[in-house]
Amino acid sequence: MLKLNNNNIRPRGMTRFVRIGQRGITKYACRNYTAPLPANTIKYPLKGIAITHDYLNQFGGAERAVEVLHEIFPQAPIYTSIYLPNKMPASFKQMDIRTSFMQHLPSLEQHFKKYLFLYPLAFESFDLSDYPVILSSSSAFAKGVTKGPDACHICYCYTPMRFAWRYWDYIEKENISEFIKQMLPLFLGGLRKWDLRTNENVDHFIAISKYIARRLAKFYKVASEVIYPPVNVNSFSPSESVSDYFLIVSRLNAHKKLDIAVKAFNKLGLPLKVIGEGPYKNELMAMAGKNIEFLGKVQDEELPEHYSHCRALIFPGEEDFGLTPVEAQAAGRPVIAYRAGGSLETVVENKTGVFFDSPNEISLAEAVRKFLQMDDFDVETIRANALKFDKEVFKTRIRSFVEQKYLKFG
Repeated sequence: MLKLNNNNIRPRGMTRFVRIGQRGITKYACRNYTAPLPANTIKYPLKGIAITHDYLNQFGGAERAVEVLHEIFPQAPIYTSIYLPNKMPASFKQMDIRTSFMQHLPSLEQHFKKYLFLYPLAFESFDLSDYPVILSSSSAFAKGVTKGPDACHICYCYTPMRFAWRYWDYIEKENISEFIKQMLPLFLGGLRKWDLRTNENVDHFIAISKYIARRLAKFYKVASEVIYPPVNVNSFSPSESVSDYFLIVSRLNAHKKLDIAVKAFNKLGLPLKVIGEGPYKNELMAMAGKNIEFLGKVQDEELPEHYSHCRALIFPGEEDFGLTPVEAQAAGRPVIAYRAGGSLETVVENKTGVFFDSPNEISLAEAVRKFLQMDDFDVETIRANALKFDKEVFKTRIRSFVEQKYLKFG
């Protein structure tokens, strides 16, 4: 077994130079360079690893996972279709990010969705044949890379390609013309075939939740390990005092079902604060009463205080996992969530929150009234539940999984 530094996946004595070819491929070459060793070195089986991710044009749960994957494998390059530095945290500027030909397409920030059928070509254009391990971070295209004949490809999958397999759920209320909505499915058959074909290149699937594991079994006919996404639990802590407002933390997109919450709180007349930005903001603000306050985007250092002082987090959508319910629980606050998706795995009914059963404002309002009658939520119990999803748990499990599968594969 090779003795490698856990923080230096590239072999010692190696550094990189960039060779621009037809595919813009980066290779490695020897130079008189010795990477520094940390105080504690471990036996590590990997000679080289590449991370792939669909796109880096907005910062959400998947990109938080990439950030932590980089912490685990800091010298692993990250291959992606497009990268918009102005949309990502400063930490990504320290990463070795390698983009496809799509990076040079016009108006990426505004029109990245219109290039839908180019993304498969973008990932097929990468030459990763030199890497013995590929770790794809994928909800769509990143698992479509080609590996070497002796490589081990592990896919950390957030969901099967949503717009290919659950098109009408995905497209609902999106700002797309009715003509495009009706015509696009005619072209998605080829994309579904491509998606299924790329599964042949994946040796092991990891699902972000049991909910997604079932979906992988349904659409891909594959088994998967469940490793929950990382949550920085220690960034949040309970407060000694709680205010009277309820809280939403979310991208303001139509499919998040935030209109349900706005309508419910219009009827309840209770204070609701909404943190987040998105294309659905103006529509939500237009329907909101005076008791609903839109705070926009808040700084990361301010967010824990908003969580810790709220009466409860409102989580009206069906999510594949859902980071914000875990963040709220890390701050010791309960969650009122729709009984579906990842919430069933992160919220313990009547212990760390309550559920509502129907995706409408009447059902949510009833759940809020039920919550107001309950006084037995224990802060320590709520936070203890969140600790199961801490990023250190994620890092340990991912590192162990990659090592074990690589050794078994090799």
